[in-house]
Amino acid sequence: MIISQNTLKWVMRFYPPLFFQRIWVQRFEDDFRSCTVKLSKSFLNKNYNGSIFGGTIYAATDPFYALLFDQLMQRRGFKVRVWLKSASIQYLKPGRTNLYFTIRLTDEMIAEAEEALRTVGKFVKAYPMEITNTTGELCATVMNEVYIRNLHQGETPRVAY
Repeated sequence: MIISQNTLKWVMRFYPPLFFQRIWVQRFEDDFRSCTVKLSKSFLNKNYNGSIFGGTIYAATDPFYALLFDQLMQRRGFKVRVWLKSASIQYLKPGRTNLYFTIRLTDEMIAEAEEALRTVGKFVKAYPMEITNTTGELCATVMNEVYIRNLHQGETPRVAY
């Protein structure tokens, strides 16, 4: 389903798995080419060390590459199924303050996905993410492997279904 950036932002803000872990979408920008997310430290996601629970950090990174690719590919006329195929995280420093990350999809990333969808019918690739604290220190790195399947391979893409 194609929806506006503002609508998706508010849906994601109040989506219970994200809301109760204090994962807050700050904005979707550039026609779904980027997304900025804040993980607010609170008593709901704080572990016994006083830092943000690692599972919260991991969960925060889960949906966003898939959402961006889904919205972009639909706007280009593809009917796709997109999900996170695999992920790995490396915790570098405890998240003792709020944490932030921004995902950006470049023209090259989008073109590579489009070409694979047109020719092979699916696209699988891993992309990195960096999670920083309020002072900009790197706290975690994540590799998210995105899987995109063209549900209408061989057909001429249409904008509306």
